[in-house]
Amino acid sequence: MVYTSSRMLGAAGQLLRRGTRSLNTTAALEGSASAHRGMATTVEPTGQKRLHMIILGAPGSGKGTQGERLLKKWDIQTVGVGDLLRKEIQRDTPLGRRAEEVMKAGALLPDEVVLEIVEPELRQLRGKNWLLDGFPRKASQASLLDKILGPEDSLNLVVNLAVPDEVILARIEDRWIHAPSGRTYNGSFNPPKVPGFDDVTGEPLERRPDDTAEIFGKRLLSFHTENNPLLEHYSHATVASPDGAEIPKLVTLAGRTSNEIWPSLEHLVSQRFPDLPLK
Repeated sequence: MVYTSSRMLGAAGQLLRRGTRSLNTTAALEGSASAHRGMATTVEPTGQKRLHMIILGAPGSGKGTQGERLLKKWDIQTVGVGDLLRKEIQRDTPLGRRAEEVMKAGALLPDEVVLEIVEPELRQLRGKNWLLDGFPRKASQASLLDKILGPEDSLNLVVNLAVPDEVILARIEDRWIHAPSGRTYNGSFNPPKVPGFDDVTGEPLERRPDDTAEIFGKRLLSFHTENNPLLEHYSHATVASPDGAEIPKLVTLAGRTSNEIWPSLEHLVSQRFPDLPLK
């Protein structure tokens, strides 16, 4: 197991401090989410019971961890775009090779590459409770997603995880994955039961090829460039609460760790979707 040097981490942190713009958002649930409310657009019908959710946030912010906790508690279907891409890379498909080149360069994948993987999965989710993880990553993809889903399967909850960049950079050096399943571990806050091995299968864990401070610093810079317009895309959208009130579709939850953010996320989903079936 090879760890990235602290010098690389410090260099990446300096790079980010020069080029990254803070989200400057605060944790919000029903009562405090008005920070994201703008001119209302579409309000979904009262009584909408199916969960159609995406989790936004920087790479390494804990989207996968929060998704796993949601799936453990509720009966939700999921599509993890990152996992789908990694499977393509492992299979050495033409799409996988193209994706790997872009990811190693620290850039975001072109819309057409992501859609080629996502669209077939979305068709299988029609009429179900679902969580989409890792897509969209920018406003142009959000517009395409809106068109693909249509009014009946449109998003009704967008959660934005706001985790400081310096926390993410420190966290990424201690991240390990079980590639076949996508399970993620971290030596600091979510360690495997046996160091270096998956809890379920006992198979060896590995590092993602792009999990270095240098590459991750570039990825975070790209993320912030694209993320603010993406948040703006959803900031004016509203949905109907269980009692028929108009509430924002976008909710930002801020914290330094997944354990800190999880109670707010759990409460949010329970409050907005009281009939969501438990596992």
